[in-house]
Amino acid sequence: MKKTLLLLSSALLLSFSVQAGGDVAAGKTKSTRCASCHGADGKISIPTYPNLAGQNEVYLSNALNAYKNGERTGGMAVVMVGYVRSLSDQDIADLAAYYASLGEK
Repeated sequence: MKKTLLLLSSALLLSFSVQAGGDVAAGKTKSTRCASCHGADGKISIPTYPNLAGQNEVYLSNALNAYKNGERTGGMAVVMVGYVRSLSDQDIADLAAYYASLGEK
């Protein structure tokens, strides 16, 4: 039983890392539409918007998908839905990879 749980846990963690496999360079190109609110480098100057630079890649991907699917409704969700509605799964993965990479030294 313990081996089965360990195997299932490992498979689940592996699927998260595969999901988060975006292209950083492509994400940088796609991020231009995000810059007006989140800053050119993912760091904002307006306190009502969150910094994206250095955020966890899986978190960013999940957040963008939640906006796209209407699962996030608070704060600036109405604005975000307009931006993310047309993003493909690959676009979301690329953006998440790019912003996550900005926290790496």
